[in-house]
Amino acid sequence: MSQKNFVDVHETPKLSRLLPLSIQHLFAMFGSTVLVPMLTGLDVSMALLASGIGTLLFLLITKGKIPNYLGSSFAFIGPIITVSAKYGPSTALLGCFLSGVVYVVIAAIVMKVGVKWLDRLLPPVVIASIIAVIGLSLAGVAVDMATKVTVDNTPVISMTSIEISLVTLIITVVAAVALRGFFAIIPILIGIICGYIYTAIRHPEIIDWSKVADAPWFVSFSDMFTQHFKTAEIIHTLLTKPEVLIPALIIAPVAFVTLAEHLGHLLVTGKVMERDLMKDPGLHRSLLGDGVSTMVASLIGGPPSTTYGENIGVLALTKVYSRAVIGLAAVFAILFSFIGKIGALLMNIPTPVLGGVSIILFGIIAAQGLRMFVENKVDFANKRNMIISAAILVTGIGGYKISFQDASFWQSFLTNITIDNIAFSTFLGIVLNAVLPGKAAAEGKKLEKQTP
Repeated sequence: MSQKNFVDVHETPKLSRLLPLSIQHLFAMFGSTVLVPMLTGLDVSMALLASGIGTLLFLLITKGKIPNYLGSSFAFIGPIITVSAKYGPSTALLGCFLSGVVYVVIAAIVMKVGVKWLDRLLPPVVIASIIAVIGLSLAGVAVDMATKVTVDNTPVISMTSIEISLVTLIITVVAAVALRGFFAIIPILIGIICGYIYTAIRHPEIIDWSKVADAPWFVSFSDMFTQHFKTAEIIHTLLTKPEVLIPALIIAPVAFVTLAEHLGHLLVTGKVMERDLMKDPGLHRSLLGDGVSTMVASLIGGPPSTTYGENIGVLALTKVYSRAVIGLAAVFAILFSFIGKIGALLMNIPTPVLGGVSIILFGIIAAQGLRMFVENKVDFANKRNMIISAAILVTGIGGYKISFQDASFWQSFLTNITIDNIAFSTFLGIVLNAVLPGKAAAEGKKLEKQTP
């Protein structure tokens, strides 16, 4: 490692460090990536394959300058379930493909008009609040994973879950602050492995090893293409039933909701890396990468992709931004989609273990937003700043969502579409900043870096 206190995107750690660093990212994304297909009825293997291919495409399109990992997007769960139930999964996947097209169109517009307008649209008081929301809005998810089990479809507090998650959390914290050298940059991996082993020894009844035993070692290429790929099915459905294009178009506008999430994640990543990723390699490239990845994922039968906050948390914690690390994690995901037993082993990671490490990962993202308030000297004695930040934080963290499924008029046009809390709080912050007087106060004042 160089004299710097971070590993930059173009640097490649030696193999003995590269492998565990990549596996750490794989573990960070795995639970959420496979959960989406499990909820929507899509193929778990295709979700893993799509996340790996999508991440590699994203790295290629962004010139390897944005070390984000792409996994399954939660924003599409409701629309996929609804459209699949009425018109079939092929129609839902066609809609997901069209949402990727929307991203590509927006990327072309951004490339044409530039990003200067974003500086006016998203001043520090808005950006920092959104970043804090991205982390804190997930706090409930992390705590539920860490403390609850589902009994008769009802989440209940479990002392066993609390015990496992606390052990995992403590091990992760100790690994992050007490260990030195290479072990200090893989605390998430250490926490997950130790938590897994602790659960297997202390509470073996939680882990169903039969799933690993029953899983096949390898899935052949022919089986993968004939049994799992959905490209031919999607094309056949569109050619034989062109009317399915209408319900498919219902899903496409979800791209405008996930756009806010994309912007937030890009801002967080840029903050972590201390560089302006909006300008280099450019927002248009990150949007294009996300869009192309979503299109490819949909064609092979996986859910739409999005950049992952969990992996951004790993970047912030380890200060290892190497594209080689992210790229190898993507390769592992592709390989594991063909290796049944490894996939089953990863799916067997106890939920409280993932909850324990998620507390750290999501909290670190929120802390990046707080750090931005300080570095830009955002003045909260100013009533305008206080109101904008308060509105973003409460609506975002509190889970303020807009759902059209309960309104019969809108339901006929926007079947089961929900504008989630992150998207809503982002839009609200942008609107308040645009209409309230005294915009200069939102900019804050950047702290000058002191020479060591």
